[in-house]
Amino acid sequence: MPFVFTPVTFLHRYDNVLKKKDFMELKWIEDYIALVKHGSFSKAAEARFVTQPAFSRRIRSLENWLGVSLVNRSKYPSSFTEAGTEFIKQAEAMKNQIYSSRDHLKALENSQTSIKFLSQHSLAVSFLPSWLQDIEPVIDNTLLKVSAANLHDSVESFIAGSADFLLCFSSHDISRDLDRTDIESINVGADRLIPVTGVRRNGHPIYSATQKEPLRLLHYPRESFFGQLFIRQCLPQLEVAMQLHRVCENALAEGLKALVGQGYGVAWLPQCMVEKELKEGSMMILEIPQASADLQIKLYRFKDSASHTADVFWNYLCELYNPDYSFYNQH
Repeated sequence: MPFVFTPVTFLHRYDNVLKKKDFMELKWIEDYIALVKHGSFSKAAEARFVTQPAFSRRIRSLENWLGVSLVNRSKYPSSFTEAGTEFIKQAEAMKNQIYSSRDHLKALENSQTSIKFLSQHSLAVSFLPSWLQDIEPVIDNTLLKVSAANLHDSVESFIAGSADFLLCFSSHDISRDLDRTDIESINVGADRLIPVTGVRRNGHPIYSATQKEPLRLLHYPRESFFGQLFIRQCLPQLEVAMQLHRVCENALAEGLKALVGQGYGVAWLPQCMVEKELKEGSMMILEIPQASADLQIKLYRFKDSASHTADVFWNYLCELYNPDYSFYNQH
């Protein structure tokens, strides 16, 4: 008897899944559709921008969720099982319905045209407000929605399609994740990661590069973006120049900045975040040769944008930051 996927089948599976606390991910459905389209695990994995082992694990996760085998792996080349063949149309329908529902709900939420940004925490606080003022003419009455998170979560959400743009600091690691044929980017700013100390009432820095005591270091977790950058580009010179005493770790640059202001230690912060304090004299740059790091600020988007408002905004920025850019030459 043929295996048939019905609403009852899926409701039954969903009920069991809730009990196991094991949920399906939409990307598994999209992986399966890619496997059907390309006919092999290697080609489908390449199209989905993941390694073949990771792709195979995701197909296996989908099979575990459904409770049936979709792919017959006992022969070469692999073929689809009876259930796998039956599921092809269902997978397409599920994907289309989910995206259609999302688009419909977004339209209901607000009829006003909007642009959504995903941003690193530090950029949302220090760079984005002044940048938006500079480009206000093109924004007009558009509603701007900004969601701030750490870099990893922002990139993951962006790739999942939850925003029009991703604003983040550029690095080798992040460039590799976003180095895809369907994603484009422009440089919208530059910054530096600099060592900053608080200032005493007499105008002298609380900490200095020549002090005899170990330098009280406020630092980032090793796995964070700024943590990795600091370890690669700043720490080697710093360890040669002086002794360090690590006193606090915080993934948020804003949190470390507050501690610097209280005189608790020295932190490496984006310069645009402390520009006001440096001008006022409440903070100073610690003069340590070659202990800062240059930062590029990039804006990313998917080329195949479904938003006319986002397209207009993007083309304006391209002409602003690249005078040789022409919208007509891109189409």
